[in-house]
Amino acid sequence: MSKDKKKSSNQKEQNGVLKDGVFIYSGPLTLDQLCKKIGISATETIKKFLISGKFISLNTVLSDDLIADICLENNFDFKKEDTNSSDFTTAKVFSKDDKDERPPVVTIMGHVDHGKTTLIDNIRHSNITSSEHGGITQEIGAYQKEINGKKITFIDTPGHEAFTAMRARGASITDIVVLVVAADDGVKPQTIEAISHAKAAKVPIIVAINKIDKPGVNVEKVKSELSGQGLLAEEWGGDTMMFPVSAKKNIGVDKLLEGILTLAELLELKADESKPAIGSVIEAKLDKKEGAKATLLVQNGALHVGDFLAVGAFYCKVRKMTNEYDKSLKIALPSTPVSVTGLSGVPVAGDRFMAFATEKEARDAASLRAQALLTLSQASGISLADVALTAASGKTNSLNLIIKADTQGSAEAIKAAIEKIDVQGAKCQVLHCTSGDVTLGDLSLASASHAIVLAFSVKVSNSIKDLAKEQKVEIRQYNIIYKLLEDLELALRGQLEPEYEEVIYGHAEVRSLFKASKVGQIAGLYVTDGKLTNTSKVRIYRNKELVLSSKLTSLKRFKDDAKEVLTGFECGATISDKFNLEVGDIIEAYGMEVKNG
Repeated sequence: MSKDKKKSSNQKEQNGVLKDGVFIYSGPLTLDQLCKKIGISATETIKKFLISGKFISLNTVLSDDLIADICLENNFDFKKEDTNSSDFTTAKVFSKDDKDERPPVVTIMGHVDHGKTTLIDNIRHSNITSSEHGGITQEIGAYQKEINGKKITFIDTPGHEAFTAMRARGASITDIVVLVVAADDGVKPQTIEAISHAKAAKVPIIVAINKIDKPGVNVEKVKSELSGQGLLAEEWGGDTMMFPVSAKKNIGVDKLLEGILTLAELLELKADESKPAIGSVIEAKLDKKEGAKATLLVQNGALHVGDFLAVGAFYCKVRKMTNEYDKSLKIALPSTPVSVTGLSGVPVAGDRFMAFATEKEARDAASLRAQALLTLSQASGISLADVALTAASGKTNSLNLIIKADTQGSAEAIKAAIEKIDVQGAKCQVLHCTSGDVTLGDLSLASASHAIVLAFSVKVSNSIKDLAKEQKVEIRQYNIIYKLLEDLELALRGQLEPEYEEVIYGHAEVRSLFKASKVGQIAGLYVTDGKLTNTSKVRIYRNKELVLSSKLTSLKRFKDDAKEVLTGFECGATISDKFNLEVGDIIEAYGMEVKNG
């Protein structure tokens, strides 16, 4: 057995070793796997969770907290080992030992109609030679440009949201952002948004001031507007390269490309062509003829035909890979985009991939990644309540914020006031500050950056609220500045009182009625969905109309008091008000819980 295979085997064993009363693991586990590893009954464990109101199955991927609870409940200690091999997507893409020079990876961003597409087309078509047949296909969302013998890789993204959504999934694929700003239009809302997204990703920006062929344009005015967004041109004493161009008439584009190469040299972008390939998915789809198909960016190492890949939660053997000209390649070096087919499923943009020596290793890595994704989907975002708890425990706080206000003046005033908040051991960083309603782009940025959205006197649509809840992004709405600032300061000091929201626990139907001299009317109930708890507040509905709001005073299963009764079970209950229930009445149980996100 090779050293690599032994290492892989040992790592798998460690992800579930019971040693001297300590359960040692390194990655996600299902309930079934954990129970088998520590030798306990999965059925009994499921029952215990059901009694406490938690629904889990054999295939439930357990969070670290649940693994800890189950171990302690069964008198075992636990220890999670930090190892990159448990999930290949957490492995470092680059290392200090990388010595091979690699081409820069560039994303072009900018406001709508400022010429981003024209610039992309200009660069694309200038790369086509007579020897190439058919030109660059539309199938692959990346392409390369060669200038002065050096390559530049360009990534096509449909918008800032896609750029940031990929980052939210851990794909930091861009080395440089080219920001396109029209000389006749200047800085616009999407320009500011692009700058915020690039800065949050900590990616350097080069500005292409486009449409200089138009009469009466003022390039210096555009530079002045950009300086107001923190981008100061080199000729003004700053560190941002700015190039006047006309993508339409091919003016200045070569200088822009040379500028990209100059910045790439300063960044000292390195890779190691001797390593197994690792990189990210740019885009993927299900092709009617070829099945699951993905565009991959090799970020480090070399990808060969015949390699076995784990791509997100899926895997494949690389039987064929093609470049942007649909030309077959035998090897793809760092910063090379390629298209591959034959995947076991369709990954998503931003998924990581890695090459393995055997199909089994690739399949096992993909399976482990699938479990990890389930765990991640159960993870929570950041809220002011979390910030307050961190501060109360004495730990250092760092809070990322996105400000949306009714006017730009209000937004800037709020930002200035936040920057003056002085709480020892705490730091606020405003990632994006602008006027307008909360948008999908704001949520993408917040999700990727673990930020809270502060909405001041602006609308938050129901669809955005639903999406925010799904992405676990907290949106806090205010119409008084001092209240906003007060909440932030209290949270950073660990003194913020929690917000509460109503949570509906479940519903029950009145199936029978009894009278008792001491307690009055007792209702025989059948829980139709969710659960009833002995502390529930209740609403009584008769013929779909609300007839009473009350609370439960007792809850019993047979003759025993019950803390809660779950779906599909019968129980007896009494309410606090003297009210005659009727068979067929619907009882809705609810309570107030701490709001989170």
